[in-house]
Amino acid sequence: MTRQTLERQIHHIQDEVLLLGSMIEQAMLKAVSSLKCRDIAEARRIYHADQLINEKRYAIENAILILIATQQPMAHDLRILAAMLEVITELERMGDYAKGIARVTIRLENIEIPIPTQEFDRMAELSVSMLHRALSAFVTENPNLAAAIPAEDDEVDELYNRVYLNVVNAMIANPQIIDHANLLLWVAHNLERMADRVTNICERTVFIATGEVLEIDQSDDETEQDVE
Repeated sequence: MTRQTLERQIHHIQDEVLLLGSMIEQAMLKAVSSLKCRDIAEARRIYHADQLINEKRYAIENAILILIATQQPMAHDLRILAAMLEVITELERMGDYAKGIARVTIRLENIEIPIPTQEFDRMAELSVSMLHRALSAFVTENPNLAAAIPAEDDEVDELYNRVYLNVVNAMIANPQIIDHANLLLWVAHNLERMADRVTNICERTVFIATGEVLEIDQSDDETEQDVE
């Protein structure tokens, strides 16, 4: 395989990663919108469409592994391919977060409980914007942009804390809503975790551009359960 052919195949895989990222962005925005509007039909579509996200992730993974096995790329090319394996894993998990939010909408179908729509909308907008720019930085190998994006996670964390405090106070005031209100905390959790995973993508971008492993500071949250 010529150098040009290898580069062309890598670029094709990068395009597929961007497509997967777009699928995640749309799934998350639609998931939050369906919760806000109590659109159960849309929530079910999002829930089942997660299978398409999984299939896309594994198709990309398979293409990367075949390229590594057959072409034995070295140095920078190998870093790109290895990093893409990590990035698509992060993206697939973000898809799970959107699926989890859709699941919450379905479970809250006819439950009268106030939804913190303003905070959820803003968290989704921020997380999706961060992801979009992180993937752009990834494919263009822009370490400066990648290193700057995670700072925006602070606002997402602030919104999460606001939701958490308000929902917990609502539970204390009305213990009868605890079970259902707890689902709203999972929505906030999933949105907050999405922003954290964007930071992981930014770290991989710095890695492929410089060869250095840089751990960008972020909130320390190891809980990764999803709503089932």
